Amino acid sequence: MAATLTAEVLQDDIAVSLARAIATANKRARELGVDALQSLITVTQHVSNGIALWRINYAPKDYIGRRGGDLIIDVDTRNAGIKQVLRGQ
Repeated sequence: MAATLTAEVLQDDIAVSLARAIATANKRARELGVDALQSLITVTQHVSNGIALWRINYAPKDYIGRRGGDLIIDVDTRNAGIKQVLRGQ
């Protein structure tokens, strides 16, 4: 079901920044063979070297009895540029 974004939503800097970051991270995850729809996705915000980043973590939904295997992508909050990609073991 498609939803139209209101002007109020588009003026929310955090919502727009996060949407851009998720889209960027999802694209990189696909390139690395990770299916976002089959992942448990968590998002946190942190600061590294004075730059605010969204940390987007893709973990298996079936995590019971599994160890590692996460994909972690840090995305710059200012321009949605990828700063770091980490793969769990």
